[in-house]
Amino acid sequence: EVQLVESGGGLVQAGGSLTLSCAASGFTFDDYTMGWFRQAPGKEREGVSCISGSDDSAEYADSVKGRFTISSDNAKNMVYLQMNSLKPEDTAVYYCAALEKTAVAGDRLRALFHFASWGQGTQVTVSS
Repeated sequence: EVQLVESGGGLVQAGGSLTLSCAASGFTFDDYTMGWFRQAPGKEREGVSCISGSDDSAEYADSVKGRFTISSDNAKNMVYLQMNSLKPEDTAVYYCAALEKTAVAGDRLRALFHFASWGQGTQVTVSS
């Protein structure tokens, strides 16, 4: 059973930084594409970033490019999201997502959105 546990959320001032962590278990980490999504109140869940291995190229939503960095540590079954230059509009619950690489076709974030397993989420609040 896929289990994902996020941590690292909190309250930060605009311009600050946070690093989110996702501990994965119950599956072969190397066989999965991992991603981060977020959902603000009243809004649909949106893809933030994804990666398919520690040496793989990452994808980012336009809204976070240049500010957020995704990374993974396959030896520890961990995926991270380093968030810099945070803005109030980054306020949301952030979710870790996992999907078998063989189930991913085309747009990885779209595939994750529709078919991924999810963690419980961690709240990020950015004050202005």
